[in-house]
Amino acid sequence: MEKVIISWSGGKDSALALNEIRKSNKYEIVSLLTTITEDYKRVSMHGFREELLEAQASSLDLPLTKIFISKNTSNKQYEENMKNTLSKLYKNGVLSVVFGDIFLEDLKKYREEKLAKVKMNALFPIWKRQTSKLAQEFISLGYKAILTCVDTKLLDGKFSGRSFDKQLISNLPANIDACGENGEFHSFVYDGPIFSKEIPFTKGEIVLREQRFSFCDLLANNHSSA
Repeated sequence: MEKVIISWSGGKDSALALNEIRKSNKYEIVSLLTTITEDYKRVSMHGFREELLEAQASSLDLPLTKIFISKNTSNKQYEENMKNTLSKLYKNGVLSVVFGDIFLEDLKKYREEKLAKVKMNALFPIWKRQTSKLAQEFISLGYKAILTCVDTKLLDGKFSGRSFDKQLISNLPANIDACGENGEFHSFVYDGPIFSKEIPFTKGEIVLREQRFSFCDLLANNHSSA
């Protein structure tokens, strides 16, 4: 079987992409691949703690490959870090990276072009699926997620910290994508059919960063906030 890695944000779209790849029985999943902002020890953009990411990987029974960036990392530096990591994976027989993107053509093209430079392919198992149906499918399959980051320029910050459920979807304004594909929100998945066990956490404080992003902190088990 072809060896692949999963671009893993820890959110619902990457979970659905992993779900599809596993169902196909065509690929050997070598690792999850996640970018972490080293200054905060949190998953970049999604904002949840590194220890919760490790709990996800453990429950998924998959190795975890981390790419560390600083809070001030330029796009050029990020791309160099990514290229170096992917080159090593390619030498170990990994041919493709799996993404949970749904309809952003520019992003798809960007990923394909960057991967071509290291002789790898991009796989998009949920590409062009209708996001409203995809969101409902995520819930009906038994997945559980919570919104960890909301872009308040696009969506009211009060959605930060809410469970991604049918109630939330029905409360989203008409101009907001049901899967947050335009960057309206990001999530943390803590249970579902691909997990061996639910990941326990406690909701912490909600903080506004950069006068724009509303982050809901999640505390692993009974750990205190830091």
